[in-house]
Amino acid sequence: MLHGPFMDIVGLERRYGTVRALTEALALPLTAEDQAVQSMPDASPTKWHLAHTTWFFERMILVGRPGYRVFDERYDALFNSYYLGIGTPYTRAERGLLSRPSLREVLDYRAHVDDAMSSIAIDPHVAALIELGLNHEQQHQELILTDIKHAFSKNPLLPPYCPASPVIAAPAPPLAWWQFGGGTVRIGHDDEGFAFDNEGPGHAVTVAPFRLASRLVTCGEYQAFIDDGGYERPELWLSDGWTLAHTEHWRAPLYWRRDGSIFTLHGVRARNPSEPVVHVSFYEAAAFAAWAGKRLPTEFEWEAAARDLSVAGHFLTIDALLPHAARAGMRQQMFGDAWEWTRSSYDPYPGFRAFDGAASEYNGKFMVGQLVLRGGSCITPPGHIRATYRNFFPPAARWQFSGIRLAEDV
Repeated sequence: MLHGPFMDIVGLERRYGTVRALTEALALPLTAEDQAVQSMPDASPTKWHLAHTTWFFERMILVGRPGYRVFDERYDALFNSYYLGIGTPYTRAERGLLSRPSLREVLDYRAHVDDAMSSIAIDPHVAALIELGLNHEQQHQELILTDIKHAFSKNPLLPPYCPASPVIAAPAPPLAWWQFGGGTVRIGHDDEGFAFDNEGPGHAVTVAPFRLASRLVTCGEYQAFIDDGGYERPELWLSDGWTLAHTEHWRAPLYWRRDGSIFTLHGVRARNPSEPVVHVSFYEAAAFAAWAGKRLPTEFEWEAAARDLSVAGHFLTIDALLPHAARAGMRQQMFGDAWEWTRSSYDPYPGFRAFDGAASEYNGKFMVGQLVLRGGSCITPPGHIRATYRNFFPPAARWQFSGIRLAEDV
């Protein structure tokens, strides 16, 4: 889990407190009723996220330690997500039925586990598990926001999650192309510091020469695709995507409204044509790329282009939970703003090894039927992302902040 010894115990303890506090801060604008809502099987109630991230520390670290008292034995099944090797999880699609335990009881559960975590001895093995748990919780911080956005979009009142700071609607710079000469590149994580198991081991990959777009595709550019009949032209679409788009009556990205507005975490607002388009499926991203005469990059091309860049961009800021227009320059928005669909299947790297113990089910069991996304989004917590980070979703997923970067062969 950690590459090399983990010695900064004080820093780890401080980070534990910071990450755990942010999760509760993200839930703070929500009522108890808000936190119990589940709008679709892929989403979970905020209250469940608060409990599950706590279950992770209790089940993976605290259970079985001398002197630790389990908060409530019934929670082991309620808040287990998908770890079949250590129990039978409660049905995912029915998490919205869990009116009990109450929100107050879930917060008490968090306090109970945090108190126990503050007094355990931290050896290198425990430190690695804590770091995994904190990165896991950061993933759920992003899910808290995507899931409540979907739930609020189903409410006729279209409530905002929180107010927004004023955004200057600066025009996006013209699309330019950065050329990469190809060759043998090093892919994957083999440095010091934390990485998920799916990021390694590092290995050599041969990449043909390619060009990568200087920024993400904008709402205005995507509107041009719609205006040109993009959703009605089967020659642009993968077969499964065409069938799904027509079965589900897709005519625009998720949360776009017919009056030219868009639903955001800050409520309904005018759509800014310069902002990156988000909430598109892989199928929509691939269709747009075909319409533009381009393609989506592979995850190896994306990483080769990103490895020498600083991990800087527009990440989670509570008063600006939407993507920002790009600035002038090459390789803009490689990190932050929108997760970028790639043309790569989510497969294990050569020599892949899952985490040890109960955490072995963390990533590897999902390595089929998924596509890789790279780069993070405007609601990814700062400090969570890196060039080797591999996110993954099924190709039909739209409720995440997923966008489009184009590529082409040289």
